[in-house]
Amino acid sequence: MWRDALAEVDGVFASPPGLDRPVSGCTHCMAESELLVLGGDPADVPDDLLGYFKRKVVDHWDADQYAVLWRRFMPRALRSWGPDGEDGVDPALELGRLGRYGAGLVAWPAPERVAVERAFGALLAIAVTDGQPVGEITDLVEGIANATGGLERWLEHVGALCGPEADAGIVRLVFGWATDLLWEEMVDFSWWYDGDPQVIASWLPLQRGRVAAFAERHPRCKTAADALIAIEWLQAGDGSPWLYPYGVNARLELAS
Repeated sequence: MWRDALAEVDGVFASPPGLDRPVSGCTHCMAESELLVLGGDPADVPDDLLGYFKRKVVDHWDADQYAVLWRRFMPRALRSWGPDGEDGVDPALELGRLGRYGAGLVAWPAPERVAVERAFGALLAIAVTDGQPVGEITDLVEGIANATGGLERWLEHVGALCGPEADAGIVRLVFGWATDLLWEEMVDFSWWYDGDPQVIASWLPLQRGRVAAFAERHPRCKTAADALIAIEWLQAGDGSPWLYPYGVNARLELAS
């Protein structure tokens, strides 16, 4: 799925859009020579310079050039978020640069947007099914939702994934999100300022049957059992059944 998605992206972006002038950016942060490299052949841009571009705030760049630069770098950017990509990448931050306040992915030419969103779907499928840490999955979901302007379709995509690996991934994801909501660690998203975590809170109970079926098949799986408890308490609005894990030692010292 991922290889096919990348092949489609490579084809759609085979002739990247051109720039009508050299890249303009903050020369306090970058040398003129680096700006010239960014405006050259996308394949010649070093990884560290491309990473800097993906993370740098939007108003660092000329507004009319920003989306063009992203379209030129999109095949490489997708690979950096993929299974063979860079270590230490924050997809919630980088993907968010494609959102409405940034490169405006939703307004790109339809073939480009469709190809990119298909690749997003493949990335989510890989993340959920290959045992990635829950935090990496949730960051990816947030970034993709920010880039595309909505969360619901991606939650539907995750919920439609099939197979035992998907079942296990969804159990871990449900438990991670539910406990974050119960501990009020998810009042807002990290980088998606327009996003509403209550959309996730409404989605979690829809997964209860799938989590329960997994728990029945795997009665020794504590994550599945706890996920069911978390959904129940979340729906009841009773707070968390578990002690908040951070700062516990300090509270125990005070109690003693």
